[in-house]
Amino acid sequence: MLKNYFKIAWRNLGSNKVSSFINIGGLAVGMAVAMLIGLWIYDELTFDKYHKNYEHIAQVMQHQTFNGKTYSDQSIPFPLGDELRTHYGSNFKYLAMTSWEGEHILSMGNKKISESGFFTEPQCPRMLTLKMIKGNIDGLKDMNAVLLSASAAKALTGDADPINKVFKIDNKLDVKIAGVYEDLPYNTRFANLHFIAPWSLYVSSEKWIEYSKTKWGNNSFQLYAQIADNTNFAAVDKNIAHSKLDKVPAEDKKYKSNIYLHAMQDWHLRAHWENGVQTGGAIEYVWLFALVGGFVLLLACINFMNLSTARSEKRAKEVGIRKAVGSLRSQLIAQFYSESLLVVIFAFLLSVILVALVLPWFNDVSNKKMFIPWANPLFWLMGIGFALITGIVAGSYPALYLSSFSPVKVLKGTFRVGRFASVPRKVLVVLQFTISLALIIGTIIIYNQVQYSKNRPIGYSRVGLMEIEMKSPDFSGKLDLLRTELKNTGAIQEMAQSSSPVTAVWSNNGGFTWEGKDPGLDGDFATIWVTHDFGKTVGWQFQEGRDFSREFGTDSSGFVINEAAVRFMGIKDPLGKMIKWGDGPNAKSFKVIGIIKDMLMQSPYDPVKQTIYILNKENENWFVLKLNPNKSAGESIAKIGAVFQKEIPSAPFDYKFADNEFAAKFAAEERVGKLSTFFSVLAVFISCLGLFGLASFVAEQRTKEIGVRKVLGATVTNLWGLLSKDFVLLVIISCCIATPVAWWFMHNWLQKYDYHTSISGWVFVAAGAGTMIITLLTVSFQAIKAALANPVKSLRSE
Repeated sequence: MLKNYFKIAWRNLGSNKVSSFINIGGLAVGMAVAMLIGLWIYDELTFDKYHKNYEHIAQVMQHQTFNGKTYSDQSIPFPLGDELRTHYGSNFKYLAMTSWEGEHILSMGNKKISESGFFTEPQCPRMLTLKMIKGNIDGLKDMNAVLLSASAAKALTGDADPINKVFKIDNKLDVKIAGVYEDLPYNTRFANLHFIAPWSLYVSSEKWIEYSKTKWGNNSFQLYAQIADNTNFAAVDKNIAHSKLDKVPAEDKKYKSNIYLHAMQDWHLRAHWENGVQTGGAIEYVWLFALVGGFVLLLACINFMNLSTARSEKRAKEVGIRKAVGSLRSQLIAQFYSESLLVVIFAFLLSVILVALVLPWFNDVSNKKMFIPWANPLFWLMGIGFALITGIVAGSYPALYLSSFSPVKVLKGTFRVGRFASVPRKVLVVLQFTISLALIIGTIIIYNQVQYSKNRPIGYSRVGLMEIEMKSPDFSGKLDLLRTELKNTGAIQEMAQSSSPVTAVWSNNGGFTWEGKDPGLDGDFATIWVTHDFGKTVGWQFQEGRDFSREFGTDSSGFVINEAAVRFMGIKDPLGKMIKWGDGPNAKSFKVIGIIKDMLMQSPYDPVKQTIYILNKENENWFVLKLNPNKSAGESIAKIGAVFQKEIPSAPFDYKFADNEFAAKFAAEERVGKLSTFFSVLAVFISCLGLFGLASFVAEQRTKEIGVRKVLGATVTNLWGLLSKDFVLLVIISCCIATPVAWWFMHNWLQKYDYHTSISGWVFVAAGAGTMIITLLTVSFQAIKAALANPVKSLRSE
């Protein structure tokens, strides 16, 4: 019986080639999209699961309140580690103070490489369950020993045994290799962690770190923890909440510091905090794309349902005869389900091929390294199960509908599908285009938001702006020498130094007071130390006052502030006003000498923070260079590299462009936009496939009517309008539904950005007009073909 079902199903597929192609092609595309999104979601949900203690690891963070608003931060003070270890130790299995991960120079003999890593306490490698290839996982207990990733060890030592080999970090710290661990996968926070050095070495390497041991107000470090096996995050949070607040000086208690644990399982997907409350994060995109995948697959299933029910009249006699000779309704249902499953089997096989072809491009767009797990039985089990469910969903309505026909009416010739038989098909077409239109509108708004933020005034010129991090002491004191030599080569226009890169802020400070300051206002400012010519290098745009100048020795006690600082301070005519920094005998007063337009250094979606620029040569971390616009970038970079290699031979020549660093801030939104565009195009393609099939069926169904109308004088244009108007009306209805739905979702999405575009009416008009044009093009082929047909052939039997 089952064999017979599939034999009949195969014959039906062969006798209706166009509808079979549309069903198989549409379902294959829908299933391929669902499979791609499934792989993407799996990758997102398994982020950081490489670490075996994933469910018990957390980062220690703090909430602090400034001027009535609560901020959540990963930065914590040095003493907190010992405080938690001493007074709350029973809550934890491991605690590890850690520096910020960053690029460092690793040099062995003449070999110099730049690798990302951090300094941490000895328990960290065990907490992260690093997979050791060679050496000792507890190697960090030796103050002068480090662990390297396999790739870093290979780059530094070649094929030689790396254990106990000696090298330098940043040309100042002599260390030996105690162990080599397996490179971490790309889908962990620590994917780029290629060396791990001892915390004790870090503390002893810098005076300011040693000084920070007892300073509860210096939030410059990170702390990771693994909670004890007999507790949970909520219980530990409750215990440690006031561990900092109880220790800070009385004047700092107003910040209401609250210590809490951010679980590793939330690092990637739930990393957004708003006023002290966790508000989500990337998990929103997981849900979004899960819905998109489901909708795209639904569109393909709708095509199958529509085309199957549209051809119900042709199969009515088949159903009537089968029932007349004794077929039960259950047998007919089984027959139609077998046809559906055969289509789905072909579609599934084709979808796997499509995924294999598209996956490299999809990985590139989504910044992933996903693969199809061919050898995993679970993948095939889930895939086949998914295909069966799709077949049942897609075939359910046709099976139940077609099997319900009355044999007496069918065989008497009195069976009619009824005037309302096409209503379900029309509802499904409206649903298809509503989903497609909503995706198109969403894609356009995402694109507009990214472009709006990219075109935001940034207060300086990024063009030709190069940054070089000062990774070792060998860079110090070389500014004047390098600037002179580079200017002589003609490669640069100007050069300076700063404490932060141009596209980030590395330091925020409080303790600022000024005349007329509100006593309840916390004077918190982004603080950037710069050298002379920094303003000329980046292209500061002055509103009032002047830049730092070598002609004024008093500029060492001067501030340049931005517009946001003026608004924050709430003073009129700030130029020349004095700002005091600190209290007691160490307090110092600074004079405001210049006011610049807001220089966008942090998130392009947030307001620019109040910022103070200070003249200082002793607190610099970056060289900032403005390339000569009259020279080619390649020629200038070569000359700059030669000068740096000559004057600082101990360091590799590594540089970044401000343009690229700024563009990277849009990476997440641009990826979402590209993926949305891809899925929108496929959704429209699937909808048009179904529309083409329905138009073909309608034209075939109305062949005699078209013949009569042509004989009576109807033109091709008249007939084209007759056949197209129903579909146009359905698209108009879809526009009316999709517009408010898409507006609501996208309006809420935009609200998470302080700096965002508005939703213009033209977006909905353009999306609707574009969909209408695509609809007409799709329908017109069949409509015009039917209108041009010879009426004699269609009326011959009358």
